[in-house]
Amino acid sequence: MENYTFVPAEFLILPFSYKADSPAFIFIIFTAIYLLGVLMNVLIVSLIYLDEHLHSPMYVFLCNLSFVDICYTTTIIPRLLQMLSSGNHKVSFSQCFTQMFFFFLASGTEDLLLFTMAYDRYVAICKPLHYHSILSKKVCSVCMVTIWFCGSVNSCLVTAPTMKMSFCHSTTIHHFYCDAKSLSKISCAGKELFYLVIYFELFFLGFCPFLCTLMSYTKILQVIFHIKSGDRRTKAFSTCSSHLTVIMLYYGTATSMYLLPTSRYSDILDQVFTLLYATVTPMLNPLIYSLRNKDVKRAVLKLLWFK
Repeated sequence: MENYTFVPAEFLILPFSYKADSPAFIFIIFTAIYLLGVLMNVLIVSLIYLDEHLHSPMYVFLCNLSFVDICYTTTIIPRLLQMLSSGNHKVSFSQCFTQMFFFFLASGTEDLLLFTMAYDRYVAICKPLHYHSILSKKVCSVCMVTIWFCGSVNSCLVTAPTMKMSFCHSTTIHHFYCDAKSLSKISCAGKELFYLVIYFELFFLGFCPFLCTLMSYTKILQVIFHIKSGDRRTKAFSTCSSHLTVIMLYYGTATSMYLLPTSRYSDILDQVFTLLYATVTPMLNPLIYSLRNKDVKRAVLKLLWFK
């Protein structure tokens, strides 16, 4: 009997090798991650918006990063919490691909934002006298429009071929959201174009920004090592190393998920990698990029009416 293909009306999402006795624990963990991440990122956006001293290019990029991180986690976690609390793990075709579209929009935008922020730090440290001419308000505005436009185009390019996949037997997604790679695993037709687009995306929005980011921080570290003051050098090195840690965690896990071959444990690894770059990293970004910054600390005290 020949296999026949079909486009399903709905999908079944089974997260974390789902078992009946595990939803409560998973629900608590993800609720804590979501609330902590959203609250910290909302705080950063509010501080930058309210404090005119934080309207420089660095903080404009940071504000956008916090907004993207809110979108990142909100795209995934609330729906997961709803499934865990209700026990209904079914999502419609339109819900699945709407979630996928906004997920890739956030991921593509974050890729480019992290690179732009690294370049901002490179100009500030390596070319301080030309900072305001290189990163003027007009340039920053053009950068932000371009970044969001590229993120939208990227999302369309990835989501469109995924929607054209056909399925023969299973419609069960072994992930905690409507993941494109997980869909390709259960697809029996139409996945070739998807992987072609994914590899194209990994190169231009993964490898290239990551390589340019490393080059920027290499130049920054060279300048730092020539700083005569030991305290200033230690502080600058600590800041750069923390930035690099988050960047490597994000790019490393995001690209590894799509480059690893399918295996017995690939479903579990995919979920772990997604958990790291789509939920943990957005929660860490405010701590790494903001709350260690003296200008942000001053803005927090000002907001709380401490003089």
